[in-house]
Amino acid sequence: MFRKLLIANRGEIACRVIATARRMGIFTVAVYSDADREARHVAMADEAVRIGPAPVTESYLRAEAILDAARITGADAIHPGYGFLSENPEFVEAAEAAGLIFVGPPPSAIRAMGLKDAAKALMERAGVPVVPGYHNADQDADRLAAEADRIGYPVLIKARAGGGGKGMRLVERPEDFADALSGAQREGQASFGDPGVLVEKFVTCPRHVEIQIFADRQGNVVHLFERDCSLQRRHQKVIEEAPAPHMPEEVRAAMGQAAVEAARAIGYVGAGTVEFIADGSGPLRPDGFWFMEMNTRLQVEHPVTEAITGQDLVALQLQVAAGTPLPFEQEDLRIDGHAFEARLYAEDVSAGFLPATGRLAHLRFPEGAEFGPAAVRIDAGVRAGDEITPHYDPMIAKIITHGPDRATALARLTRALEQTEVAGLVTNRAFLTALTRNQGFASGEVDTGLIARDLEALTAPSEMDPVLHAVLAVAVLGFLDEVSDADPWTALTGWRAWGPAVQTARYVFDGTEQAVAVETLAPGRFIVNGVRLNLSRDGDRFRVISEGRSRTVACVKDDDRFKIIGDGHALTAQRLDPLAVGGTTEAGGDVILAPMPGKVIALHVAAGDLVTAKQPLLVLEAMKMEHTLTAPRDGTVAELLAAPGDQVENGALLIRLEAEDG
Repeated sequence: MFRKLLIANRGEIACRVIATARRMGIFTVAVYSDADREARHVAMADEAVRIGPAPVTESYLRAEAILDAARITGADAIHPGYGFLSENPEFVEAAEAAGLIFVGPPPSAIRAMGLKDAAKALMERAGVPVVPGYHNADQDADRLAAEADRIGYPVLIKARAGGGGKGMRLVERPEDFADALSGAQREGQASFGDPGVLVEKFVTCPRHVEIQIFADRQGNVVHLFERDCSLQRRHQKVIEEAPAPHMPEEVRAAMGQAAVEAARAIGYVGAGTVEFIADGSGPLRPDGFWFMEMNTRLQVEHPVTEAITGQDLVALQLQVAAGTPLPFEQEDLRIDGHAFEARLYAEDVSAGFLPATGRLAHLRFPEGAEFGPAAVRIDAGVRAGDEITPHYDPMIAKIITHGPDRATALARLTRALEQTEVAGLVTNRAFLTALTRNQGFASGEVDTGLIARDLEALTAPSEMDPVLHAVLAVAVLGFLDEVSDADPWTALTGWRAWGPAVQTARYVFDGTEQAVAVETLAPGRFIVNGVRLNLSRDGDRFRVISEGRSRTVACVKDDDRFKIIGDGHALTAQRLDPLAVGGTTEAGGDVILAPMPGKVIALHVAAGDLVTAKQPLLVLEAMKMEHTLTAPRDGTVAELLAAPGDQVENGALLIRLEAEDG
């Protein structure tokens, strides 16, 4: 076994690899950009080396800087994680030429699977079933459109060098093909440096099922069963599980064998995932699945496989890279229970799942293990106080649960999400929680269209909780600072000799100004909008008793922003200056603002154009994904304040409409 390992990555996966390496007694080296100088993976590693400025092209994609870091620290091996350089065969060759062990497959295997079109041709020759489509080199737009007509709509355009949903477009009508093709090509070029695409028949009720495979240098290849990744939004995975629900044993065996044959066909070594699309219109069947692609690296969702097999996949990667044969054969592997993984992201669900940036003012997870087996496991690459920047993926953590059966594991996931506390920026936590309660998902009747079909219900705001709103008003006035569990005479906030004191909390909640009267009866006792509260401290929490019910809540203050978290709900308010003249002002429907930092890719209107509500106006690229901004109402474009190619900040004014009375 090698002595020192460099992790050529950042965030959660870097922390994950470091955790296993530490258990194995291997010294670790982290690399970091200027934006990650204080990051968690830097703190966890034994050593750390700066590799450049924040942009990935100047840091985590700089192979020479990473290899220099390995050389100056005396590292023996490099683990690439996922993303960045993990599937770059030139990087593997350069690492091996420098005398380093690359923890992953040989360059030939990465090249064989690197372009989706060539990979599918190879799989066809190996006898692996492939989705009907066009996978050839001719990328002429007219040829691609003609192939789409031949295949028959709906079709899926996919960046041939892509992954993670980038460069992917579903096209249901011929008249939409040209625009979808342009968008897929732009994202493919921006994300992977390759605008090439392939066109495939879209399976109308698809399930995304993938097989985890492992191969050693001695030629042994096994599969570690399947994961179902069908819960997706815009082709990006949201919640994964293992094993797949309602998976017949004969289909599992057929799919596993196909994955093993795919790995053997390219001389694979290490951990890999073979992804299949399956017909979910009825029961899964042996002739109803097709090869999509192979990821020649560790997957984001690998913890669910670890949970049901009891294997540490990172440890296996390191052992295989060091030349050790796999310690088991196929017949030795068994499925134990069920597991789920939910991806907690900094994103604004109400704004169309736009990525969010900002400081994690507060971060608390449910009790469980980190990077290891447990009923509740948390894999996180950030801590309270860290920044989520626009430079990298906005993942906060992966929340993994395991149980003896699917229902138990799912119930644990719901509870774990409810107990997760984040303040300082918006997240998809409530959306994930709603997904775990979705009737179709709970029954295991899943396909890749589930989220789109049920999106309105999944993103509906939760019902008003008057008790939490009352606590929020008390917090805005600063009265929670005085609540204690000590002698009541030591905290007399709001006390009056002649009767109860009434003060008004003024704040913005859910976009509207609130003026809420708070009546103080005694220390820790209040009446707010008719709700009686009895508050006391419970460590760093507050015990709330109201209407005979007791619960515990957290209050997070960040400057003039307050967040109350409890019972799976989170309420946020911005305190108003009581001396300020007037209230808040809103731009209404006259302007279009940038919802995040990004680059203007395309403008669809000109000054003077008449537009209708929800008409696409502008395309903004942020975090290598395209986001279309639409008109808030019918009107006339008065002014364009951004042009294609402009880099804009969060909140920048992009387009102004003529006033409605103008």
